[in-house]
Amino acid sequence: MAKDGAAGGPDWNGLLKWSLAHGGDGTTPSRALSDEDRKWFMEAMQANTIDVVGRMKEIAQVMKTPDDVLQSHGVTTENIEDMLEELQEHVESIDMANDLHSIGGLDPLLGYLKNSHAGIRAKAAEVVSTVVQNNPKSQQLVMESNGLEPLLTNFRSDPSTNARTKALGAISSLIRNNQPGLAAFRLGNGYAALRDALGSDDARLQRKALHLTQYLLHNKADRSAATELGLPNQMVHLASSDDSGVREAALGGLLELARDKTVPDQDKLKDILRSRIESISAMDADDLQAAREERQLVDSLWKACYNEPSSLREKGLVVLPGEDALQQAPDVAGRMFEPPLRAWAAPRPAPTEESDSGSGKKDPPLLLGP
Repeated sequence: MAKDGAAGGPDWNGLLKWSLAHGGDGTTPSRALSDEDRKWFMEAMQANTIDVVGRMKEIAQVMKTPDDVLQSHGVTTENIEDMLEELQEHVESIDMANDLHSIGGLDPLLGYLKNSHAGIRAKAAEVVSTVVQNNPKSQQLVMESNGLEPLLTNFRSDPSTNARTKALGAISSLIRNNQPGLAAFRLGNGYAALRDALGSDDARLQRKALHLTQYLLHNKADRSAATELGLPNQMVHLASSDDSGVREAALGGLLELARDKTVPDQDKLKDILRSRIESISAMDADDLQAAREERQLVDSLWKACYNEPSSLREKGLVVLPGEDALQQAPDVAGRMFEPPLRAWAAPRPAPTEESDSGSGKKDPPLLLGP
C-alpha cells in the first residue's frame, strides 16, 4: 500500500480504498487493524488537519505588529486582507470566536477598524460581524473593548462606502438582542447615522440601513426616536426605489409601522403602492416568481393601512398557482440576522501553480523574523 501521494501529501485515494476495505458496508464484520495501518491512517488524517488556534495566534501576532515593521518584511495591504479573510473563516466556529479574545486577537482586530487602508477597515468589520453574530459572550467582549465606537465612526463618516456598509453590518450583529449595545447605539447618535445612510445613493448601504431600522422598530421607544428623525418618511420614499431589495426592505419597515398605526403620509404611500401594483400586474411569470416577497408585502401593507385587500389579491397575484400561502408577511430584515455557518469548512487543497496564477493571491506571511 502506498503511504504517500504523488506530491508528498496524503494518499486520499489509498485512504478511501483502505476505509472501504476495513469498514465494510455495515453488514460484514470489520477486521482488526495492524499497527502499520493504524499509524498510516492517523498520519494521513493529521497531515490534513490545521492547528486553528496556532494559526489564530500567528494572525494575532501579525495584527499587533506595527505597520512599518510589516512593510519592512514585505507584508502588503492585500496580504493583510487575505489574512483577515482566513481569520473570518476560523471564527465562524463560535468556540474559536470566543477564544479570539483569550489569545490576544480581539483588541488588535478592533484596532484594524482604524487602519489607514479602507479595504482593511472593511474586512476587519466583516470579521467582527462574524465574531459577534448570535454570540452574546463575544458581543459582551467587544462592548467591553469599546469596539462599538470605531464601528460607529466608520459607519457615520468613512470616505469608503464599502467600509461604511461593512461597519453597519457589524453594528447590526453587535446590537441585536444586546441591550447594552442598543443603549450605546442610541447614545452614539446611531439613528442620525441611519438617516444619513438611508439618504445615500448606494443601494447596498440603504438595504442594510433599512434592515437594521426594521429590527429597531419592534421597540416602542425606538419607533419614537426613528419617527422624530424622519426615518419613516425616508422609508416611504425608498418604497419606490428601482432596487428590488431596497423596495422590499422599505415595505417591511413600513408594515412594522402600520401595525402600530404610525405610517406617515399615507396618501403618498397609497400612490406608491398603486404604482407597485400596476408594475406587478404587468410582470411576466418569471418576474412574478422573483417578486413573491414584494407581492406579499404590498398586499399586507395595503390591508394594514386601508383595511381592505389590495387589487393584487383580487387578481390572484398574491399567491400564485403552485405557491403555498404564507401565514404572515415575509421577514425581510430577519434574513440579515441569520446565524452564519459556524462549522468547520473542509480543508482546502494545496494551491497549484495554475491556481496561483489564476487567483493572483499568495499566502500571507504570518511568521515574522527577528
